[in-house]
Amino acid sequence: MKIIVAPDSFKGSISSINACQAITRGIQRVMPEAYIIQIPMADGGEGTVEALVNATKGEYRKIKVCGPLSDKVDAQYGILTKNGNMAVIEIAQAAGLPLVPEHKRNPLNTTTYGLGEIILDAVSIGLKRFIIGLGGSATNDCGCGMAQSLGVVFQDHEWKPIHSLMNGRTMGNVSLVDASGLNHGLKQCEFIVACDVKNPLLGSNGATYTYGPQKGASDADLTELEANMSHVIGHIEHATQRQVRDIEGAGAAGGLGAGLMAFLDAKLKRGIDIVLEHSGFEEKIKDADLVITGEGKVDHTTVQGKTLSGIAACAKQHHVPVIALAGSVGSGTEDLYDIGINAVLPICNEPMALETAMANAEELIEAASMRALQILKSVINSA
Repeated sequence: MKIIVAPDSFKGSISSINACQAITRGIQRVMPEAYIIQIPMADGGEGTVEALVNATKGEYRKIKVCGPLSDKVDAQYGILTKNGNMAVIEIAQAAGLPLVPEHKRNPLNTTTYGLGEIILDAVSIGLKRFIIGLGGSATNDCGCGMAQSLGVVFQDHEWKPIHSLMNGRTMGNVSLVDASGLNHGLKQCEFIVACDVKNPLLGSNGATYTYGPQKGASDADLTELEANMSHVIGHIEHATQRQVRDIEGAGAAGGLGAGLMAFLDAKLKRGIDIVLEHSGFEEKIKDADLVITGEGKVDHTTVQGKTLSGIAACAKQHHVPVIALAGSVGSGTEDLYDIGINAVLPICNEPMALETAMANAEELIEAASMRALQILKSVINSA
């Protein structure tokens, strides 16, 4: 049998690469003769760089950049040498929530400045094509910090340049945006943004009210952030001559979706579609007998553009069955059977605390993979 092993990470517990290895061990315990292809997956969030570098045999580049609280942090991005010298960046490397101590979390104070520094570093070594994953940000600055590091000048109410780093608070001080100083090398670059949310920039379903609370914003902070965002986007759209606030995904990563579209003419695309394309998934699946995938939680939201939905759609086109392993199984999983997933199996083999399951994820995934293959082998032998 030819089996494609293509899980996402089990968030907070195990990477997609380690999940691949655990599933493979489970398969080999039942079918040691199986031909297995491992393709670590991601949907634009955590693990996207790792998945694409692994799939394309790319390389990593490490630099120091400005973190979300303006202190220096270590960041890395991927270079896909076989895909036209393309840079793959996760914004969490420069502006991620884990980079902010819990007691300091407040998107009024965080900046995306470091993302711009990563982009400039990639441009400086000759890269002109970019994939940017938007998951896990600690920011709500509409990409102003990023734009500032790329050469955009924000002027205050006295028509003086704002020299402090742009963040959720300083957005409200802007009276004019001057994009004429944007780094010239960016004009020859192409930006694809991996985004699996559809939120607009403003409103009850926008960047601030949907994601601000999980980044540490209080009710009063949310009111200020929304007002500041509404204020600055008018200046940004005027300066760039691009209307972006109502585009689906503009509200992703604290409005960074809007900022990337406005300042860099970026195109938003489903993260899983990007990973499928650049990993050569469709070519590898064509003559496969089975796909085993998985992620931390499988429920009714899984069909809404997440990793498993993209894998299932591709597999369904080629009539390849799909088994999904799940850290937890929520409501609405019956919808998955319509999109091409044939079975959803929880990895937990007995009642256990979440902390226990996460700590033992590799062993549980391996055992669940073995159970799945044992069932399949029994069906084949009895046919």
